[in-house]
Amino acid sequence: MLNLTLERINKGFILVGLCCLIIGCGADNSDTKSHKVAASSHQSAVAMPDSYSADAAKAILDKGGNAVDAAIAAQFVLAVTLPEAGNIGGGGFMLIHKDGLNDFIDYREKAPLAAHRDMYLDEKGEVIPNQSLIGVLASGVPGTVAGMWLAHQKHGSLPWSELVQPAVELAEHGFVVHPKLGGYIERHIKRLAEQGFDVNFKTYFEKAKAGEIFKQAELAATLRLIRDKGRDGFYLGETARLISDFMQKENGLISLQDLAQYEAIARKPIIANWQQYQLLTAPPPSSGGVAIIQWLEMYEILAKKHPNLVHNSSAYIHLLAEIGKRVFADRAEYLGDPDFIQVPLTRLIDPTYMEKRSMGIVPNVISETESIQPGLKESEETTHFSIIDSWGNAVSNTTTINLGFGNSVVVEGAGFLLNDEMDDFSAKPGVANVFGAIGGSANEIQPQKRMLSSMTPTIVLKNNDVALVTGSPGGTTIISSVYESILNALVFNMSAQDSVDRPRFHHQLLPKDQIRYHPGLDPRVITELEKMGYVLDENRFGDLQLIINQNGKIDAASESSGRGKAMVF
Repeated sequence: MLNLTLERINKGFILVGLCCLIIGCGADNSDTKSHKVAASSHQSAVAMPDSYSADAAKAILDKGGNAVDAAIAAQFVLAVTLPEAGNIGGGGFMLIHKDGLNDFIDYREKAPLAAHRDMYLDEKGEVIPNQSLIGVLASGVPGTVAGMWLAHQKHGSLPWSELVQPAVELAEHGFVVHPKLGGYIERHIKRLAEQGFDVNFKTYFEKAKAGEIFKQAELAATLRLIRDKGRDGFYLGETARLISDFMQKENGLISLQDLAQYEAIARKPIIANWQQYQLLTAPPPSSGGVAIIQWLEMYEILAKKHPNLVHNSSAYIHLLAEIGKRVFADRAEYLGDPDFIQVPLTRLIDPTYMEKRSMGIVPNVISETESIQPGLKESEETTHFSIIDSWGNAVSNTTTINLGFGNSVVVEGAGFLLNDEMDDFSAKPGVANVFGAIGGSANEIQPQKRMLSSMTPTIVLKNNDVALVTGSPGGTTIISSVYESILNALVFNMSAQDSVDRPRFHHQLLPKDQIRYHPGLDPRVITELEKMGYVLDENRFGDLQLIINQNGKIDAASESSGRGKAMVF
């Protein structure tokens, strides 16, 4: 059973006094910058979604920078070399374990001040197709630069300018386009044309050809302002004016006031004791941390009732799919921005609730989807990276502009793509977003509200030392990738590479009885699941970046299907 420890999520959230929960038992440094110094005696490791970010992060660590310094440098590099997800026009979450203490930087995008609940509905109250996905109305106020600035103010050790400079150089002098990126850009340009979208994506990216050097002069100028002026180089001055003017020209919503008022927030991570480990994971507005705890808790309950479960067998996949139905039913009903709603977090992760929630799960029988209700009675193109430095500090950072290349619109004069994160709100209660996730009023659009996210940066500790750092892109499938990587590494004792490459699967309540799975799943298992009534959909998802620390020996891996790079040094 998971013995849960919860750190207070924000000043407006009132914790329920349950005997199974101890409030604030984990140390935390989200209010003050720690100055504790430890001797450098550990290996360092990075697991990155591309080689440029991996090399930049390693260079910062080799300079004597810490894990947060390396993360900031990698984030800005990815804004240049991984344009489908790396960004300064989006947002994300950074989970930090540093000097034995924990922090969580929430730099999720916000709805603009002019946004409103029904902004994507027509006169009949129906959702307008694609309006929350393509074009300027799809964008929330970007949070990435503010998030990196806050992380640096609290935890950085090297000068800010040194951390942004690698990205400036790559934008100005160019980088060699990876074949996978070149093909992705070519297909995206073709798809936009076929669907009749009038956006400027092709103008900015048609020269990004596989194997050729691609330069981005406007982006380089924007990054130089960020390098020289910090947060103000993006949210005030020239860049802010370019964003605001572009929004006005295109009838968008983001204003100078939206940009000036945006703030990243330091929140308290969720901490849960699990087996001999301590899970450190993302609080709301992420739905992932709650989901990870629920999934691992219910799996442990069911594994005791059904011992000797074989990894990726039909019985194993069925039980985890059944858990997924219940996790996503709760997600739709209860989770949203904790600054706007009271999330019943303590109750959602209470072991007694998990025991009760798992009681209806039986082997070989699929629950009726319609019968799975919330349990309380009251781009997939994201990207992720993991870092451990030589002092044993760790960063798990997930960042996104939502779908691949965000809203497919580049801010003219500033050179960066905007997000389409407004689709992560519930445009209408009961209507699924692009990832098939159903939402309710808890996640309805409100000005300055942060949209619900599935991003799940997670760190696992053992005796307060880092044992595992994990995370993945993939929309709602992020949650499955993360919990399965934890089970692979810590329950089934796989290596880092095997943990990230082993075929994964995902079920989320809807579409009804559908299981997505990676190529490589045993055909006999597929047949057995289909005989049970599941609809199987072979469809690769995620891009795990995993680091495992086994008694001081570091093992790191980037999923082989991606273009990432992992190093231990």
